[in-house]
Amino acid sequence: MIRLEQRLTDLQSQIVEMERRHAEEMQALREEIRVLRDAQESPVVTPDDELADLRRRAEAEAARAQEPKEEEKEVAFTAKGLSLQALNPELSVTGDMLATYRHQEGSSQHSNTRFRSLGLHLESYLDPYTRFKAAVPFYNGGAELGEAYMSRYGLLEGLNLTFGKFRQQFGVVNRWHKHGLDQTDFPLALRQIFGEGGLNQTGFSFDWVLPRLGDASQELTTQVTNGENARLFSGSTLSTPSLLLHYKNYRDLTRSTYLELGLSGIFGWKDDWAIGQNGTVETVHDRQAARVLGMDLNLVWEPTDRMRYRNVTWRSELYLLDRDILVPDGSGRDSLSAWGAFTYLESKLNRKLDLGIRLDYFKPDQKDYVLAPHAYRDDVSLWQVSPYLTYQQSPFVKYRLEYSHLDRQGSEPAEDSLTFQLIFAAGPHKHERY
Repeated sequence: MIRLEQRLTDLQSQIVEMERRHAEEMQALREEIRVLRDAQESPVVTPDDELADLRRRAEAEAARAQEPKEEEKEVAFTAKGLSLQALNPELSVTGDMLATYRHQEGSSQHSNTRFRSLGLHLESYLDPYTRFKAAVPFYNGGAELGEAYMSRYGLLEGLNLTFGKFRQQFGVVNRWHKHGLDQTDFPLALRQIFGEGGLNQTGFSFDWVLPRLGDASQELTTQVTNGENARLFSGSTLSTPSLLLHYKNYRDLTRSTYLELGLSGIFGWKDDWAIGQNGTVETVHDRQAARVLGMDLNLVWEPTDRMRYRNVTWRSELYLLDRDILVPDGSGRDSLSAWGAFTYLESKLNRKLDLGIRLDYFKPDQKDYVLAPHAYRDDVSLWQVSPYLTYQQSPFVKYRLEYSHLDRQGSEPAEDSLTFQLIFAAGPHKHERY
């Protein structure tokens, strides 16, 4: 019995040992199967493949290093209401000061320093097609409306419309403001025919770009305005309108030289006349016509590569006046004629200095009565020579020194004057001519 139990115990021990060995063999077999499966799924990596992979990784890293790093953007907090200030018009202020010393036989007035005008200039685009401009000069005695007009561009193909009060396109120089002139004042003939302020009236202006004529560009300006000019017309807004035509022909002669020719004409009426009879002066209503013809020539040499340092300008204009009048002494109707011209040559010496000289001439009519400045009893003629030097300190400040000799043959004694002019501009428009 004891031997049987011993044998059963030995058999159980053998079975346990066999199960243990079987488990270890199964585990070893599973590990070999896993290794074989991994070997089949993973490609065989050679040394060359490893080197190529390292090279690709290095190139990708270098490319990322060269890419610009995106800078952190600062967050700006804005109020959209602030953009409404863009609707405000551009505002500029111009100043024009003169200091003059003059000498004339029989006159005790020798020197004068004055602030000729302080100009307030406004400009704004009302929409993509319409621009508004205004100029209000202030004087010691007050202020006046110089210009205020609206321009509508592209009304028709090549046609622009201007409506308001503006300096008219008679010739070239009359269109400019005094602070934008090349000399201290308007030419003598222009002031004698149209008055000290030139031709500045209210109405419509049609500017038409004509088809090209060969190599030349052409423009035609037609202006219908009130007869506000007191020298020629009624001097009132309630008057018969005047009609102005100006033709311009422009052509390039060379790469650096251009020629501009112009023809002008204005026609209007004067309705009221001051007639002196028996020691009294009365106003007589009688419509009489006034006509002025003009011609202008502008030749400019300006090398494109040195235009800020060198140029030469030759500008000339001719004025012919023909008007019907009532004789001031009440003796009836008459007609008179007068003419004048100016020419000037100006050259830029360098970026800041301009040197020029202007010649003026005016010949009034000779009558048995005086209707100054268009007619005198004596044989009168006026001529003037004015050399000048302009120093442009900056685009906003310039100085001018001008000497003038004015000879009034058959009238007053000759006059010599030396004028120093200071012009400044504060704002975006600088020294705009108009």
